[in-house]
Amino acid sequence: MNEIRVRDLGRRPLAAVWADMQGFTDRRDEGTGDEIWFVEHPPVYTLGLNADTGHVPENTDIEVVRIDRGGQVTYHGPGQLVCYVLLNIKRLGLGVRTLVETLETAVIDTVASYGVQARARRDAPGVYVGGRKLAAVGLRIRRGCSYHGIAVNLEMDLAPFKRIRPCGLDDVEVTQLSDLCDIAGPARFRADFEQRLLDRLAA
Repeated sequence: MNEIRVRDLGRRPLAAVWADMQGFTDRRDEGTGDEIWFVEHPPVYTLGLNADTGHVPENTDIEVVRIDRGGQVTYHGPGQLVCYVLLNIKRLGLGVRTLVETLETAVIDTVASYGVQARARRDAPGVYVGGRKLAAVGLRIRRGCSYHGIAVNLEMDLAPFKRIRPCGLDDVEVTQLSDLCDIAGPARFRADFEQRLLDRLAA
């Protein structure tokens, strides 16, 4: 990917990475290169700017953070790969809808390489397999630049999703790639998936 720096942050708290994304966006100018960050987060529920707090449980031992992306409530945790896209979309000539569709398509094409058929929904952003949600997308655009991105469930504990209304929808169940295809070694699989996703984003 020309002039785009790719960083794998390992596992880091969401609040810290969010602050880093905001700082990067605030400091960048027209000459600043774009970046893509891959990361896993410790367990956390996140609420978008206009999300309904009634969509998360009142008593939970999982941290709840309201952040500055669009969308409703979702869950992040170990075994989920999050891809944050810090792009100057004005310079790239991308609209927000095009960026969302690019992220969705990249995930759809990546899981297809493992033999899994997925699709996007215009009425509910994200990636779905047989009606179950595999990936959630949420973005923030500021000063003509994007941050936040897309989160893909690889092999994780899905129980926390059952305590919320994912993306504010009542009729959506959540799935993960390990339930849809064979995974040999979660750590090795994450690296393989990350590279395949990056290749499709580049394309």
